[in-house]
Amino acid sequence: MSTLRIDYGTAIEESIDRLAEQIEAAPEIADHYPTRWLAIALIDGDPGVDDQLRTLEDGVVLVELRDRVVDELRVTLGESVDTAIAGKRFDTVHGIASAVTEGSNDLRMTRTDRIDSIVTNRYLGIPIFLAAMWVVFKITTDIAGAFLDWVDRAIAGPISSIVTGLVAAVGLGGTWVESLLVGGVVAGVGAILVFVPVLISLFLALAFLEDTGYMARAAFVMDRLMRGVGLQGKSFLPMLVGFGCTVPAVYATRTLDNERDRILTSLLTPFMSCSARLPVYVLMSAVFFPAHAGLIVFAMYLLGIAVALVLGLILRHTVLPVNEYAPTIMEMPPYRMPTVRSIWFHTWVRTKAFLEEAGTIIFVTMLVVWLLMAIPVSGAGTFADTDVDESAFAAVAGAVSPVFEPAGFGSWEATGALMSGFVAKEVVIGTMAQVYGVEETERSDPDPSIVDSLVELVGGLGDAVVGAAKAIPAMIGIDLAGEDAEDEPSALMASIKSGFDESSGGRGGLAALAFMVFVLLYTPCMAAVGAIRHEIGTRWMWVSVVGQTLIAWLLAVSIFQGGTMLGLG
Repeated sequence: MSTLRIDYGTAIEESIDRLAEQIEAAPEIADHYPTRWLAIALIDGDPGVDDQLRTLEDGVVLVELRDRVVDELRVTLGESVDTAIAGKRFDTVHGIASAVTEGSNDLRMTRTDRIDSIVTNRYLGIPIFLAAMWVVFKITTDIAGAFLDWVDRAIAGPISSIVTGLVAAVGLGGTWVESLLVGGVVAGVGAILVFVPVLISLFLALAFLEDTGYMARAAFVMDRLMRGVGLQGKSFLPMLVGFGCTVPAVYATRTLDNERDRILTSLLTPFMSCSARLPVYVLMSAVFFPAHAGLIVFAMYLLGIAVALVLGLILRHTVLPVNEYAPTIMEMPPYRMPTVRSIWFHTWVRTKAFLEEAGTIIFVTMLVVWLLMAIPVSGAGTFADTDVDESAFAAVAGAVSPVFEPAGFGSWEATGALMSGFVAKEVVIGTMAQVYGVEETERSDPDPSIVDSLVELVGGLGDAVVGAAKAIPAMIGIDLAGEDAEDEPSALMASIKSGFDESSGGRGGLAALAFMVFVLLYTPCMAAVGAIRHEIGTRWMWVSVVGQTLIAWLLAVSIFQGGTMLGLG
């Protein structure tokens, strides 16, 4: 009976022969193991074989030879040896299956094979992935921008007017109740809901890529890059989840094979820019970089990946060294055309989770911020009738703000927004809307009826749909909007610009960039902190919280100070 012998290719076969000669020269090893099997197991990195051989004198020499052989093969093959061996085995299995399966003599490439030959190509794979992400972020910033403007105007105008009218109708106009509802609930939660169209567009785009089967390919093409920092390609899957939310991404590390990979991936995943940070990027880039908003948002996501990879490389050579390389074996689903129902289901589930959070932790945080802003600590103000810069919130934030002066945003307003961001990044914009004390813009009808407000809402939605339609051809350089497309900045945007210009000495754009980098890199939210503690322990949780905040501060300061030295701003 003949035995199956897999041909692993010239380079690997020569290395197997070298190890086989060394094995046959050591009787205590050759008498207990089949020579070729042992040589292949050594090259493939079988940890059980390694442990047994290291107890033998000749075995130590054999393992050292194996290490040299593997290093040489990695250079020759241009990929990890275990991956090359796994590939040859899969080819062999595929050949056997084709030979014994009816109709299997047709070896023509399928549609999935032809697409994979391009999107998983070792040279084209990563550029294609970056291009796909670029399209996603152009959709979220350009197309969704029209709806963002509509929701912004709706909340600042008709919705605020409706709430004010209803409060006045029950005889509470001009009281602290009106201040709470309009200045706290509407301004706070409303400022977050402004960005729901942006999040919906992001979730729609990601759901489309997931349902086509492309996201599994993205993890595959990132395998080579991830191994550079001591991780396997499967570690990029939790990081991809982290673009949506850090909490499930941390829990997704349970799928990894060993504790070291789980710890390192859990430490790196929070640097992936979750969807809660996106509203901050969109707002700040619209204020300071309106002509390049999509590029700025895209750069934030790339920076998060870059920081994670650099940190992973540092940890690999310090506290979390690589003990073994596990091969990445993934089943690639066939490409398929997504259904509208499936895409909308995934989008709605994610959007619903965001809205539920806005109705719980964000709502409570906004009320706490409003309460602190309503309490006077200096001046002649009274409860719910005091200047915002003389409130308890301003006093607390002002005590911390000097820490951020080297980064150009050392105002109590910006600091207060970042402090609330420790609870959840969704509340950063809501806090800004409150602390900047934005006054309502002058309206043509200062006291509109509820019916007039509803008519204004519907009319604005129609304009938003038209604006989004015009933005689609604009993505490829066809401008249908004309010269009048540029909108006047909202009152909040103008206040933010003025505040950052003042705190940075006239370098508001540079300070805004540093602010976005800090938001990107510091602790995502308290829920993520709890998930990290649950998965990898309290010690690593504090490493994550303190380390992320320190890295965020150092990079933000470096950007502002370096840009100042170069005369940017």
